Amino acid sequence: MIVAPSFLTADMTRLESEIASVASAPWLHFDVMDGKFVPAVTYDHRLVKTVHAYSDRFFDCHLMTANPEASFADYAAAGASAVTFHLEAVFAPAEAVDGLRKLGLKAGIAVKPATPAELLAPWLDRVDLVLVMSVEPGKGGQPFLASSLDKIAWLAAFRAEHGLSYLIQVDGGINAETIGPVRRAGADCVVAGSYVFRHSDRAAAIAELAHGSQD
Repeated sequence: MIVAPSFLTADMTRLESEIASVASAPWLHFDVMDGKFVPAVTYDHRLVKTVHAYSDRFFDCHLMTANPEASFADYAAAGASAVTFHLEAVFAPAEAVDGLRKLGLKAGIAVKPATPAELLAPWLDRVDLVLVMSVEPGKGGQPFLASSLDKIAWLAAFRAEHGLSYLIQVDGGINAETIGPVRRAGADCVVAGSYVFRHSDRAAAIAELAHGSQD
């Protein structure tokens, strides 16, 4: 399981040391919110650029924004590895994926909890990553929505049936109790903010999510 720590609950005044504390995680996850697509406002591509100055990990950028295509080039220039946009935020998903590809980025597509996974079917042969939101986007620390497990399982079955290779990522409420069901449903990558950054031993928390609960 790929673990991608999210900065939402990190101490942004100690950013470099906070990132160093999760050095065992191969990915870093950037939750970008604009106050329009979701109520909350976080950071933008400038944080990605700042972190890129002292980290060479895989930069996984999740745009919870209206008109995400307008900022794709900014994230590419800032050092993003992958950009995930929301199905609900674009009019032409195929064009959005093509735009990311032209910039040399991995392309991800995300859905909110109320959006059926089946609506993603037309684009699943084009993307590198599918993000299942297991909480309502816009706020950290929410409880995991069990209904997300059916989405993960559907995406895993669709991938196998059609011989596809996209990663299934899950974001929201990930902890020691939810990682097992998420893993068994077919997820490959989890985003974890509160569970990692509020843990006294962050390396142990990452290892538990990456390797534990496999029964």
